Amino acid sequence: MTRPQPPGVRETEPPRYEPAPAVGKLLLVVLLFVLAAVVVVLGGVYLT
Repeated sequence: MTRPQPPGVRETEPPRYEPAPAVGKLLLVVLLFVLAAVVVVLGGVYLT
């Protein structure tokens, strides 16, 4: 026995997924990671 759905809820509605990150935001995160890696490497070279 199935329970009745509340009004406004449709069974055919597709599940909602979180949208993929924008390409620009992804590029910014990658560039920030690369910059941090360069700073760590240069700091290690400078301190040795």
